[in-house]
Amino acid sequence: MTTPEIGVIGLGNMGRGIADNFARAGHATAVWDLNADARAPFEARSDTIVMSPGEMAAAGAMMVYVVPATPEIESSFEGPDGVLAMTGEGTIIFDLTTSFPEDTKQIAARAAERGITYLDAAMSGGATGADAGSLTLMVGGDEAAFEACRARLDAIADNLFFLGDVGSGHAMKLIHNMVVHAVFLTNCEAGRMAERAGLKLEDMIAVFNKSNARSYASEARFPKHILSEKWDARSRVYNLNKDLGMAVRLAESLGMDARYARETSGFLNKAIDRGMAEDDYSLLYPAFDDIRDME
Repeated sequence: MTTPEIGVIGLGNMGRGIADNFARAGHATAVWDLNADARAPFEARSDTIVMSPGEMAAAGAMMVYVVPATPEIESSFEGPDGVLAMTGEGTIIFDLTTSFPEDTKQIAARAAERGITYLDAAMSGGATGADAGSLTLMVGGDEAAFEACRARLDAIADNLFFLGDVGSGHAMKLIHNMVVHAVFLTNCEAGRMAERAGLKLEDMIAVFNKSNARSYASEARFPKHILSEKWDARSRVYNLNKDLGMAVRLAESLGMDARYARETSGFLNKAIDRGMAEDDYSLLYPAFDDIRDME
């Protein structure tokens, strides 16, 4: 393979599965990660090729960024071998990060100056969804470009929502994650309360899942990662804290007092102060009381 149809930048917990699903669907797929260890499994494959982001842009590939946030994308844009200098005709970028919408609009404007169509396509479904090709994508940007790429995106997502102008997908993702993370921590607090009351955590989860208190936290996060004692939700406490911080920032930019988001963000800040930034977020449950009681 010499000319890629799709390029995936970022081969971490989410990007690995996304790249794999594009390749398995028969799309000529290029991949890149700054970490050589992350690139290594793809170098040995016949259905993928390792290329820098600049090389992908020169080839006119549909580029899919699965990196932490806007700064990592901006760094790949810079320099004589970067995306902006190397871009070919018709390059389309899908930004699958969780980023602040105004930052997304600014980088999209820079890309547009070089003829690049830039869409934000925030994702939900976690690493499990990335592996299974069953993500939900929340997309903002040029609708015609989105529709032109829809068939390719079907390889990684079961649900595609076009929401409006660029930045709309990332705004929706911050609102989405504000709810998801707050509900998870509410379940943690409820679990600690149940255990203090002499109830079994597994019984609380069973009741929730057959009643109006059910949620993704009770249906998936607790059974798979906490009750199982595997502690393997495959996302860091850092990520939750980053997302909630941006959700609070978004609310403030809209003139809103998102007090529940601020409360959740404050708890996660305490977890970071406790040294849990790189810990799997499922470990917030056993540490919940200690974190809450921190000054």
